[in-house]
Amino acid sequence: MQYIQQAAFLLLAGFSIWLFAKNIGQIRRNIFLGKKENLNDNPGLRWKNLLLLAFGQKKMFRNPLVAIMHFIIYAGFIIINIEVLEIVLDGILGTHRLFLSPLGSFYQFIINFFEWLAVGVIAVCVIFLARRNILKLKRFISKDLNGWPRSDANYILITEIILMSLFLTMNATDRALQLQGNEHYHETGSFVFSGMMAGWFQNMSASQLVMLERSCWWLHIAGIFAFLNYLPYSKHLHIILAFPNAYYARLAPNGEMENMENVQNEVKYMMQPELAPAPDPNAQPMKFGAKDVTDLSWKSLLDAYSCTECGRCSAACPATQTGKLLSPRKIMMDTRDRATELGKNIRINGKTDGDGKTLLNDYITVEELRACTTCNACVQECPVSISPLNIILELRRSLIMEDSNAPQEWNAMFSNIENNFAPWKLSPDDRDKWAVEMES
Repeated sequence: MQYIQQAAFLLLAGFSIWLFAKNIGQIRRNIFLGKKENLNDNPGLRWKNLLLLAFGQKKMFRNPLVAIMHFIIYAGFIIINIEVLEIVLDGILGTHRLFLSPLGSFYQFIINFFEWLAVGVIAVCVIFLARRNILKLKRFISKDLNGWPRSDANYILITEIILMSLFLTMNATDRALQLQGNEHYHETGSFVFSGMMAGWFQNMSASQLVMLERSCWWLHIAGIFAFLNYLPYSKHLHIILAFPNAYYARLAPNGEMENMENVQNEVKYMMQPELAPAPDPNAQPMKFGAKDVTDLSWKSLLDAYSCTECGRCSAACPATQTGKLLSPRKIMMDTRDRATELGKNIRINGKTDGDGKTLLNDYITVEELRACTTCNACVQECPVSISPLNIILELRRSLIMEDSNAPQEWNAMFSNIENNFAPWKLSPDDRDKWAVEMES
């Protein structure tokens, strides 16, 4: 029977890891549909960002209470799953509490620490469920989250409650079997919470306890493997991608826009025509901005897949808060959905020339893009250094410079800049007349 259980565990683990690797590989290919961008400079500062933003969750602590609750879930997820290592090795080797003997009394300290975290995770998940579904905080009931995104957040919180409850019940039934003197359940001492729970099971027979303990063991590890393969379809993929996204964050100050060299040269040659090079008859037509995800940087697509959908960007956005159609959160969700759809189309049909749709117009509308004031509030608020503004700017550049689609007022300003080197309809020769008039 033991060998059958070991074989079943190895089959479950192997299939789960293979499926997860396959899905993550597809997401990686989707991200690299974007254009190349070199973000390997200043590694020291990048490691600092990784430690402070991803591990330390620095930006979350602007709201200390929520930050502490989020950190409990985060720490619980990361640290408690160290305990999965023991479960995995027990499943492979057919042992039970493999680390008990080598760690001795320190083992009890570790499991007690895990149990405190487990109870903390359960409590915080209940609070977060209440915030979303009872208190209904504004950023959690936005129309951006209609449908799957709203359900996804609830499913994750409920799953974490179930996994932590299984962990505590497994320990409690294990302790109950120890108290009954079962030969296969070695004395560990009484753990802080499961020790109290053990009394609930004292009237059960040894066979019933073994069945319950084994059921919790299997459900716990199967749940973790299921959760692992749920991540690629969930906003909680940020649990993994927050780390590379923080490392590869753009280091330029917020609000510093990237110049387009071609446009910069046009302005320079307009001011100094003698510097203009001779026309190249073989030159390829210039392309400005981005119309689809393949025109964006791979970093912008990594941003989209790293989005936590927390809504802090939209809550800080003046356009969103004044009723405009723009929502920075939706910009990131639409970009991720488009990259996923295009990647799937390429995988199934083998086409790399698109599918007749584009991110601009089919996913993100002109009205949304024009509502942005480029104030950088969304970039400042994002806890994992995502930049919706970068995507908005690239789409607006395409809209204006490729499609010539701009409001009449903007076109008048563009004409003045081109003809008069300033936004105003004044000849450069007349621009200083006001000073002459002051002297007279």
